[in-house]
Amino acid sequence: MKKVTLIFAAILLTLGLTACGNNEGQATNDATQAIQTESSQETENANNTEEVVNQTKGDDAVPGTSEEVTEDTSIEDSESPNEDGGVLVVYFSATGTTKDVAEKIASLTGADIYEIKAAQEYTDADLNWNDSDSRSTKEQNDSSARPEIGSDSVSLDGYTTIYIGYPIWWGEEPRIMDTFVETYNFDGKTMIPFCTSGSSGIGRSGQNLADNAGSGTWLEGKRFGAGASEDEIRSWLEGLQ
Repeated sequence: MKKVTLIFAAILLTLGLTACGNNEGQATNDATQAIQTESSQETENANNTEEVVNQTKGDDAVPGTSEEVTEDTSIEDSESPNEDGGVLVVYFSATGTTKDVAEKIASLTGADIYEIKAAQEYTDADLNWNDSDSRSTKEQNDSSARPEIGSDSVSLDGYTTIYIGYPIWWGEEPRIMDTFVETYNFDGKTMIPFCTSGSSGIGRSGQNLADNAGSGTWLEGKRFGAGASEDEIRSWLEGLQ
C-alpha cells in the first residue's frame, strides 16, 4: 500500500513539475515577443525621426543652392550701363550744389557718374567773389586760364549721351570745365549741359563749352537752383526726349 502511495505521489510530482516548466516557457516566450515588438517599434520610430530630419534639412538647404546664386549673378551682369548707348554724367562741384543735381540726374537716368576734381582744391577764400585777388576771380577774368584736373581720366567709350554739369561763376562756366572739354573728343556723342546758380542763368556757358570742345552735338542747357527737386529734374529730362 505504501508502495502504491509513493508511486502515485511521484506521478503527481512529475505532472506538477511539467506544468511549471510549461508556464515558465510560456512566460519566457511572452517576454521575448514583447521585447521584439518594442525593439521593432523603436526601430520604426527611429526611421521616421530620421526621415523628418532629412526632410527638414532639405527645406533649409533650398535658399542656399548654387542655382539661386547663379541667378543673382546673371541679373547683375545684365545691367551693364554701357550696353546699347551708355549715359554718363560729368560734373564739377566746389560746394556740393552741382553734385546734388548731378547725382539726381544719374539716379533718374541710370547713368554712370564722373566727378571733375581740381588738382588744387578750391578753398572758401578761393571762392570769395568779393575779393578781386581771389583765385576764382583771377581765373574767371582770364579766359585762357586752364586749371589742372586732379581726378583720374575717364574713358568715354560706349557712351553716346553725356550730361555735363557745373556751377556758374561770374556769369560763365568755371575755367576747369574748359580744361575738361579740351581734353576729350566728343565725336558721336550728345552733350547736354546743366548748371547751378543762385540767380544767374546758364548764359553763354554751354556755347562756350561747345566752342572749346570743337566736337560732339551740344544741346541747349538747363540752369537749376540749389535744392532742385527730383520732380523738377525729371520734368526737364522728359522734355529732352
